[in-house]
Amino acid sequence: MKLTSKDIRHVAELARMEVSDADVETYISELGRILGYMEKLAELPTADVPPTASVGVDALPLRPDEERAGFAPGQVLENAPEVCEGHFRVPRVVEG
Repeated sequence: MKLTSKDIRHVAELARMEVSDADVETYISELGRILGYMEKLAELPTADVPPTASVGVDALPLRPDEERAGFAPGQVLENAPEVCEGHFRVPRVVEG
């Protein structure tokens, strides 16, 4: 399938994206390669492959919940970029 700049601009409009003329040319190339790969995948014989809803495992392996010793506060603060009165000091993100 050959993409055109009209196709790219239509998709960009649906996605509410602004694209420059340079971006349109990039997307024609990149999306064209993706669609070409999809067409190649569609050629694979999959008639005998059962459909799957998920490729994940049915249950995740869990370890027993055991109490373990943590780090001492002094050890943790050794990695802090800045410490103030025994606590992490972080830059202010809220003004007021």
